[in-house]
Amino acid sequence: MVRLPLRVPGIKRPGATITQKAGGNKTGGDDKNVYKTILTGPQGARIDDFSAMSDDRIPAALAAAEHPLVLDEPAAFSRAAKAWARSPVLGMDTEFVRERTYHANLGLVQVSDGQTVWLLDPLTRGAAETIARLLRDERITKLLHSPSEDLEVLRHAFGCLPEPLVDTQLACALLGQPLQLGYHKAVEWLLAVQVDKDLTRSNWCARPLSEAQLRYAALDVCLLPEMWRRLEPELQQLGRLDWLAEDSRRQARRALEPSPPEDAWQRIRGAGRLDGTSLAILQRLAGWRERVAQERNRPRGFIIPDAALLQIARLKATEPDRLESIEGLHRRARERHGKALLGMVRQSLESGARVAPLPSLAPAQRRTLAALRSVVEREARALGVEPAVLASRRELETLVHSGGDEIPERLSGWRLPVVTRRLLQELGVTG
Repeated sequence: MVRLPLRVPGIKRPGATITQKAGGNKTGGDDKNVYKTILTGPQGARIDDFSAMSDDRIPAALAAAEHPLVLDEPAAFSRAAKAWARSPVLGMDTEFVRERTYHANLGLVQVSDGQTVWLLDPLTRGAAETIARLLRDERITKLLHSPSEDLEVLRHAFGCLPEPLVDTQLACALLGQPLQLGYHKAVEWLLAVQVDKDLTRSNWCARPLSEAQLRYAALDVCLLPEMWRRLEPELQQLGRLDWLAEDSRRQARRALEPSPPEDAWQRIRGAGRLDGTSLAILQRLAGWRERVAQERNRPRGFIIPDAALLQIARLKATEPDRLESIEGLHRRARERHGKALLGMVRQSLESGARVAPLPSLAPAQRRTLAALRSVVEREARALGVEPAVLASRRELETLVHSGGDEIPERLSGWRLPVVTRRLLQELGVTG
């Protein structure tokens, strides 16, 4: 286990300056002998020591990010696991690379209790078992911020997800912040701390990781426990803790149930402009591409770009010369996959398959949609949250198309008495 002495030049608190003390010990030791924080209050009063601050949890968390524990051997994992077991709440994050692969390559897993930051290399012997046990330990609440990609990466790497899970981005949204509030903005809003985000697109699979990368990774997780300490009582007071728990469980459930390849065509922009026969072709082509991308672990666009799939489906191409006219379909892709592509188009046409075109709203339905959006906006204002927290446009469109007979899963649960029943009333649905 290596304790890395890290400086944090990217951390600033309004009215505060973080400086390195001259002659500081660069190998660790007492943090107060290495750094001091000078806070200037409204009357210019100066506080020259962390311990003199009214709340020392934030500087303690930042100090932990300056000196993260990098776990590099089984004995270190064992010590870390014992420390985690003493904490009912842990912040977690992942760093990964997804540039030339279908599945993201996990480069680092970060864990923090707000006083210590542990950085785990998932490829180190013993790391996978240690991380999986932590994820499955239901005695410890795991805090992640905007974890949809993290959950996908963790599921693929370890076959399990954090239980129980709290999404701090959702927690912030339930307190009136933007639904897509990033970690750095959330930290600034809750804790008045600005965190450097220059290494968002760093190569986390490179070895060794740089000091700057380790610092960035540690800062991405060290403040999560303090964020939750402030979020939880506010949500409790508003009666919204159960709302957060429900939405976090839903997020984890979706991560465990990825969409089947047969539904991949629905993610392709422009599909709504195809007729039913072309949509059936696109469904077959996109499902085939999804399976090939998974098997070869390559991005979908590396196999065949979306635009090329759309053109093949629209042209109903069955002859090689039609493929040559398709923009964006590389010669190598034609040579490797041309026969399969043309064969799938022929099979779809011969079967007579059709997919119902994606429905568009008639004028009367658009007026109904506008009325439903007004209901959502009114209820959102009363709750002090963004309308998207209550219902998305797609969910409202589903209600309109079905006349209220089909209720999207997200509009059940806590949203049912809060907004869904009012939406159904607007649609004339009773009972």
